[in-house]
Amino acid sequence: MTLTLAQLQRGQKAIIEDFNVDLIPLKLLEMGCLPGNEVELLQVAPFGDPLYITVNDSHVAIRLETAKEITISIIKENHL
Repeated sequence: MTLTLAQLQRGQKAIIEDFNVDLIPLKLLEMGCLPGNEVELLQVAPFGDPLYITVNDSHVAIRLETAKEITISIIKENHL
């Protein structure tokens, strides 16, 4: 089963595996949202969109539809 950034739980960390570069805004790429980088879900806004993440030591708000296009592998389970 392929996991996406949209499926990450609050506090979980993951490694970005892949995405379709045509569907990801250039600004996210510039901020380090690239394969191999670690990402952590910090918070989810009311109604589930947007997601507030940290990637490459930057805090980023990302739309849910964009998060669904980024495949990940979880590296740390949520211990909240």
